[in-house]
Amino acid sequence: RFPWVNYQDKNLNISMPIFSIHGNHDDPTGADALCALDILSCAGLLNHFGRSASVEKIDISPILLRKGRTKIALYGLGAIPDERLYRMFVNKQVTMLRPKEDEDSWFNLFVIHQNRSKHGATNYIPEQFLDDFINLVVWGHEHECKIAPSQNEQQRFYVSQPGSSVVTSLSPGEAVKKHIGLLHVEGKKMKMQKIALETVRTFHMEDIVLADHPDLFNPDNPKVTQAIQAFCMEKVELMLDNAERERLGNPRQPEKPLIRLRVDYTGGFEPFSVHRFSQKYVDRVANPKDIIHFFRHREQKEKDDSDLNFGKLVSRPASEGMTLRVEDLVKQYFQTAEKKVQLSLLTERGMGEAVQEFVDKEEKDAIEELVKFQLEKTQRFLKERHTDAEEEKIDEEVRKFRESRKKNTEEEDEEVREAMTRARAHRSEDTVLVAASSDEELMDTGMKGTGDSDDGLPATLSRGSGRARGRARGARGQNSTARGSSRRGRGSTSQETATSSRTYKPVSVPAKNMSVMDGRPSVCP
Repeated sequence: RFPWVNYQDKNLNISMPIFSIHGNHDDPTGADALCALDILSCAGLLNHFGRSASVEKIDISPILLRKGRTKIALYGLGAIPDERLYRMFVNKQVTMLRPKEDEDSWFNLFVIHQNRSKHGATNYIPEQFLDDFINLVVWGHEHECKIAPSQNEQQRFYVSQPGSSVVTSLSPGEAVKKHIGLLHVEGKKMKMQKIALETVRTFHMEDIVLADHPDLFNPDNPKVTQAIQAFCMEKVELMLDNAERERLGNPRQPEKPLIRLRVDYTGGFEPFSVHRFSQKYVDRVANPKDIIHFFRHREQKEKDDSDLNFGKLVSRPASEGMTLRVEDLVKQYFQTAEKKVQLSLLTERGMGEAVQEFVDKEEKDAIEELVKFQLEKTQRFLKERHTDAEEEKIDEEVRKFRESRKKNTEEEDEEVREAMTRARAHRSEDTVLVAASSDEELMDTGMKGTGDSDDGLPATLSRGSGRARGRARGARGQNSTARGSSRRGRGSTSQETATSSRTYKPVSVPAKNMSVMDGRPSVCP
């Protein structure tokens, strides 16, 4: 690997240093995780950055550049499968490191190559996932040219989407004029200069709906197909004239343009022969076989408006709902809930994190362990303050303690992590115990099924570890009583406490008529 940036090598003459991340078509593969950019980087032709060696946690360290009084922190993240990166962002496994000295004086530039538009539930990266200290995000992978920086209203940073340098598909996004950008940075101010690409093949695209022209086309007319074909020829000729006028005169620009005419023939019309139509433009366009594209919208069944209750229809802004996470919904619920269902011991932040763990990672004990942890800590706090056993004084001290935790977010995050660690340890302990009992069953049934026929073999032997996992989960649901009794025994018997792999005494939520100072713990159902 190249150990330093190429322009600091005394054996190389570099007039224009190039820094590049890899995309999804040249991502590192193989045993050594190499890609095409590694060859160019080892040859000293460019500087490959933004590589991530781990698939579980990513720490993005910036490249620090300084010229005069302007300092730039260049962050980069090469292409990663969108579902995996989405999950890592949700689990807070992506960290962007910042310079220790004068961190607010740096212009933070982030280069990323992922899906920006939503293609599925997790097959994209929402802009809200990125840190708000970033000044400008250069977003790759998307082909539509949106070079002018646009501001994200929530995170307050700007996003520039250069798009592809050539037309790669006959889609509306590719019909936008291709540009590159020259970014000027001075201090914390920036200016993006758009530069049009002169050697790109021109591409014009247009849509027509035949049903929108009832004065020209009647589906009952036997000659309507010839009329449609003549109308399409006029449209194509018009696009060819526009393409010729928009030529920039660069001798390296291809002469034949790309033309696409999409025709919606919904409403009883019939398409004409595309092959015969394309023969007329073989020498004039670069895509004669793809000039015309016929499509038809699916006719939706008419619904009776009387069945609709328009009073229940609430319009929601596009920015709401799609990018909210589970913890945001939990926080929003408790902030708008009635007073009788407000949290008095836990915080909205901690409860939201626990619910997020339950939803995303299927940590079934996450909420229960968080409640126990917070209850333990509150009990210790009240005992240290020697609070009188009066309900009003206890409630007041609990409220003050809760408000102090809400202000100290770092301590609260540490509490949530500790509770989640307990939940994972609890799950691992139960899984090991059930797996051990399953192994004993395998041994017993294996000794019994020693006949000549294979029919006597238990299903566990044929299905392997998948059966054991299913049994482990089922055992947890069926033996909840046994688990609860063992916890109470562990809390009162020293021998069982010594043999337990956990070092804490489980404490559960007290009954509604019990005080928070009650010493005897109970187990949540």
